[in-house]
This record gives sequence, C-alpha cells and structure tokens, in this order.
Amino acid sequence: MSSKSAYKSFAVAGGGLVGLPVVNALAAKDVPVILLSRPGAAAKTVPSGVQVIQVDFNDAAAIAAVLKEHKVDVVLSTITTMAAAAQKPLVDAAKFAAVKLFVPSEFGLPSDGHTEGPLGDKAKIAAHLKSVGIPSTRIYTGTFIEFIPWLVDYSDGSTVKVVGKGETPVSFTSISDIAGFVAHVLTACPPSDLEDRILRLQGDRSTLNGLAPLFKTSVEHVDSLTGETGEFKRGLQIAMDLGAGSTGWDGAKKVEGTGSNAAGSGNALWPGHQWKSIKDVHNLHV
Repeated sequence: MSSKSAYKSFAVAGGGLVGLPVVNALAAKDVPVILLSRPGAAAKTVPSGVQVIQVDFNDAAAIAAVLKEHKVDVVLSTITTMAAAAQKPLVDAAKFAAVKLFVPSEFGLPSDGHTEGPLGDKAKIAAHLKSVGIPSTRIYTGTFIEFIPWLVDYSDGSTVKVVGKGETPVSFTSISDIAGFVAHVLTACPPSDLEDRILRLQGDRSTLNGLAPLFKTSVEHVDSLTGETGEFKRGLQIAMDLGAGSTGWDGAKKVEGTGSNAAGSGNALWPGHQWKSIKDVHNLHV
C-alpha cells in the first residue's frame, strides 16, 4: 500500500454486482476488508481473510459496533440504486464509528442536481453525508458495459432498440474497471484526492445508435422496451437522450462539464491503466 493513503481498513456494504468485485480488488491489495451482509442473505464466496458479517442495515448502532470492532477507516456502500435511500443508517453508523471516508452507492449516472427518483435519493444521501460531517467520495461510472444488451434489448442477431433519437454520447465503464479503480484510489491516493470529491469515470463512450455497428446490427427505434424493467430502461434511455448518460453531465445546469468535471476526468487517478472498451467486454473485435 502506498504511504500516501490514510486508509488502512475497509468495510463494503452489499455483496452484489459491484460489491463482490470491490471486495476482491481490495483483498488483492492485501488490506483488511470486511463484507457487511444482511441477515438471511445468500452466502457469499469471498477471498480468504475477508470476513462476512451479517448485520441489520437498518440498525445504525449494530453497524457502528461492527465498524468500531474492526477499526474501519472507509465504508463503501454498493446498495442497489433502487434502494439508495436505505443508506442513511449506514451513514449514521459511520458517523458514530468515526469513519474517515464514506463512498456512497453512486456507480451509475450522475446524481447531483436530482431531487426525485433513485438519483434524487442518491443526491439526498450525499447531502446527509455533508450534514453529518463525513468526507465522501462519489464515483460516477455511467452505464456498466456489461449491461448494454439489457439496456437496448439486444440479443444475438437482433436489433439495438432505441427510445428517442439515440444521438447523445453516453459513458460506459466495465464492472472490473470500476472495482479496480476503487481499490487503487483508496490504497494509493492521498485524502486530498478523495475527500468530498466527485470522480467521473469513463471506460468507453458511444451514442446508443453507435452501439449498433459495434454489435454488427441495425438500430430499431421503438416506443417501449421489454421485460419487467422495460419502463425503467425506457426512462434511462430518455435521460440519456437529454445528456444525463454522460458522467460529465451537470444535472443542475443541464450542460456537459469541463476540466475536472468532464466525463472520464477521474480516470487520471489511475495512471497507466488500460480501460476496457465495449468491444473488449463483449468480444466484438473479430
């Protein structure tokens, strides 16, 4: 671990699509890490040395006791977007336990400037962190590259289905790069790079229409998308059409940010890393 890092011990809340890769990436850095899991949650396969601790995510006192026992410096929340508001007890527990840094569950489209829906819930958690005085690092990743087929209702041989014009650039980042970035910056960067910062990642960038040639297919403009999450996907695509799919999007000013607020500006904190492209993740180079 770099001597620049002030953080020595980590707790990850939630062992799902982002949580487990983050746990694995931190464990690979040979730092103490625990995984907080809800009682009754499915068993998690974690690296040796990682302790899985079941705790009620609604019980701030119980969570705080665990954080104190393990001398946790950083809490990382990977709670699903649809349950973002449930992070409040985690924040309160982190305050009780004198945690040095809190990484809330952003890992998606920019939430600043939002007041409603799941992104509004994320923005409210950020405001709560500020109100209780815990430094935070918010990490915007755009859409997971792995989720592209789901987002556009694509399956082998089908079309890329787009609601709206599909001409606005969108940020995409792979889950493995997100996990690797989180582990790197938390163990190699000084607090000044992380405290009360928004880090905007971008592994690749494309319009929704531009996905079609990558997958060697055509665009089909539609009014709705399929499946139980069809309406959610439709909402995402509409937001992307307006610009909000870019990690550089300023939700308050409705413009693309520049400089340290530009899409992908956070990548600079992981110098020398080769970020995975859409073609890399979906094996589209042939």
